[in-house]
Amino acid sequence: MILNYIDESYTEDRYLMVALACPDHVAIPLTNALDEIVLEIGNKYGARLDWNPEFHGHDLFHGERDWKCFKSNVSARVEAYSAALKAIAAHDIYIILRGVHRKRLVERYINPYPPHGVVLAHLLERIDEYAEKRNEVALVIADEVSEKDKYRKDLSTYRQYGTEGYRARKITNVVDTLHFAPSTASRLLQAADLVVYLWCRLLTGKEKNERAEEAKNNLWALIEPKIVHRHVWWP
Repeated sequence: MILNYIDESYTEDRYLMVALACPDHVAIPLTNALDEIVLEIGNKYGARLDWNPEFHGHDLFHGERDWKCFKSNVSARVEAYSAALKAIAAHDIYIILRGVHRKRLVERYINPYPPHGVVLAHLLERIDEYAEKRNEVALVIADEVSEKDKYRKDLSTYRQYGTEGYRARKITNVVDTLHFAPSTASRLLQAADLVVYLWCRLLTGKEKNERAEEAKNNLWALIEPKIVHRHVWWP
């Protein structure tokens, strides 16, 4: 079974989502590796003993919330981000990236489907496709959102009638329902967040200074070989 961990990131222009596709036998080793990184960073840079932060792309970049203790220590935050992405890349996972241009979605359709639902449908198509290629079934675990029941009903519709659009397909390899969990409780949802947040920054444009731009590109290079599909739809 392939466990697909889904998270999103967005700007005014784009809505982006990732599926971090993780074979079931990889889930525990990758979780353990991410836990080890937290311990190593905490010990190296003198975090308090009870420090157990969430890997969160925005907070790591800006030194906020769980990473506030490293607000002035950019090196520690870059090291943590880099180590986490290296751990992801070192395991037998693959990455699917989908997005939509939000403004074009509104301009083209009178009553547009919410961007989360649009991108989720496209992501489920590719999850289903890659599971089929590998002769596996897929379970989907997503970060919590407000319209959980609606997206579960959508999955049932996709199973019965298929998705819409030029790459429409019936979803036949996704088992059970869509599962939603808080990212604070799942290192693998956190891993998905690190990937999609970085992709969002990559698409947004150059950073304010050259060091930040170099760091961003170096981080992306760590996981880019794991990407099997990447597309932002322009309606």
